[in-house]
Amino acid sequence: MVDKNEIKGAAKELGGKVKSAAGRATGDREMEADGKLDQVEGKTQKNYGKVKDAVKDQTGAH
Repeated sequence: MVDKNEIKGAAKELGGKVKSAAGRATGDREMEADGKLDQVEGKTQKNYGKVKDAVKDQTGAH
C-alpha cells in the first residue's frame, strides 16, 4: 500500500519542477529557487513515506 506521504511528496516534487521551469523561462530567479526547494521538500516527504511503508511491512503493523 502506498503511504499518503508518498503521494503528497510526489505531487509537491512535480509542482516544484513546474515552478522551477516557469521561473527559469521567465527569468524569475526567486520562483526558480522556490521551485527547487519544493522539489527537495517533496522528494524528502516521498522518501519518508516509502520508509514508513517499509517499516510497516517489516513489522507487520498495518
